[in-house]
Amino acid sequence: MYVSQGRKRPLTVHQLNQLLLVCSIVLLVAVAAVRISSRSGLPSLLVYLGIGVAMGQDGIGGIHFDNAELTQVIGYAALVVILAEGGLGTKWKEVKPALPAASALALAGVAVSVGVTATAAHHLIGLEWRQSLIVGAIVSSTDAAAVFSVLRKIPLPARVTGTLEAESGFNDAPVVILVVSFSTAGPIEHWYMLLGEILLELAIGAVIGIAVGWLGAWGLRHVALPASGLYPIAVMAIAVTAYAAGALVHGSGFLAVYLASMVLGNARLPHWPATRGFADGVGWMAQIGMFVLLGLLVTPHELGDDIVPALAIGLVLTMVARPLSVVLCLLPFRVPWREQALMSWAGLRGAVPIILATIPMVEGVAGSRRIFNMVFILVVVYTLIQGPTLPWLARRLRLGKSPEAADLGIESAPLERLRGHLLSVAIPEGSKMHGVEINELRLPAGAAVTLVVRDGTSFVPLPTTVLRRGDELLVVATDPVRDAAERRLRAVGRGGKLAGWLGMNGAS
Repeated sequence: MYVSQGRKRPLTVHQLNQLLLVCSIVLLVAVAAVRISSRSGLPSLLVYLGIGVAMGQDGIGGIHFDNAELTQVIGYAALVVILAEGGLGTKWKEVKPALPAASALALAGVAVSVGVTATAAHHLIGLEWRQSLIVGAIVSSTDAAAVFSVLRKIPLPARVTGTLEAESGFNDAPVVILVVSFSTAGPIEHWYMLLGEILLELAIGAVIGIAVGWLGAWGLRHVALPASGLYPIAVMAIAVTAYAAGALVHGSGFLAVYLASMVLGNARLPHWPATRGFADGVGWMAQIGMFVLLGLLVTPHELGDDIVPALAIGLVLTMVARPLSVVLCLLPFRVPWREQALMSWAGLRGAVPIILATIPMVEGVAGSRRIFNMVFILVVVYTLIQGPTLPWLARRLRLGKSPEAADLGIESAPLERLRGHLLSVAIPEGSKMHGVEINELRLPAGAAVTLVVRDGTSFVPLPTTVLRRGDELLVVATDPVRDAAERRLRAVGRGGKLAGWLGMNGAS
């Protein structure tokens, strides 16, 4: 099979059937590979890339695919979904204290990384300055999908996790602007004009993202949809709207979608667990499709000559550029050296640099194929090294997070005609609601626990019923006290029945 950028032909029904069969088989293999990668410690992105390479012209599939423009378009779409999923799962209480440091890393840190890496590419590899700047910009972005998937499995301090997650969500925007500018423009004579353009696009994207997220959250909280399955679709549609609106007015769509999703993710929307599950599944599909397509685009037999240059650039990036950017950017924030060391090693690369490497190919930059090959090798090798060793380094640096009371899982379903809400509350292991009596919850007037499900059996509780871990509660609350009831439940879950006197109000 040959897929290229030649003349387009209409897709027949028979070809559609073949395409659906191939795609479904690839998805099933990729889903099974997640289990294998989780047991072996091998990053899943490498498994997906391997599937794409195996399907390519040098593999068993024999598919000849060289459509860089299609790969770029699909990669952008997948990145929008991945950033949306990451933003929905980002906790504002963890990110808020880390915003200044994350912003510094996403802006000044990228500039330092680009400068150091480009200088190394020019003097060590012999690339011309334009190619060197393109390479430096491409590999200076940490990958949101890689960071989100790895960090959420490691019990790190909230400041470290918040900084790294926010940085990975923020730095895609300036890096995309830099790569496009270096690939399409001539020599950049006035660096301050480029800086001003970046800041303007980021500001426009931030305003649109926050506005769209706030309006979307307000609408979903005040409009009861007829089916619970419509809420996840609406949330993802709002996130994509933020991206499209930001991009169409020449702002940063990537920053807009991340901020809009973060606003939505912290707004306590109805049917939130279902929404998170849907977003997680769509995010996995986006990652699988993107990595497989990138694996198809690479031609393994062409990589041999670029292995040593790619490893040299990656070594400078990992051991010099990233640590230097972390030290310089975090200097004003007095971050302990152990956290700086971990953040330096946690600058994970993934699909984003490979997607960005298609931009100079589409724009016809000289040597763009070599740039793509070097970026591909760099991402594969250093992801294989950094990802599995990050938990080990966190343990060596003694940066494990102290255990905390587990938060409650609360799902809200609006009861439009009754002008109320039904809260489904799950009491997890470690919750301090264990051992609390119903009357000790002290819910506001207008809210009441109407049902308890314990060990598969449901019953109507008495005021003296003692709650246990693993219980599920149904709480009915009127519109005016819905938020207060949820805050109280979360406060008791974190601080026990004395939460009110301990100063815990349940706000997240």
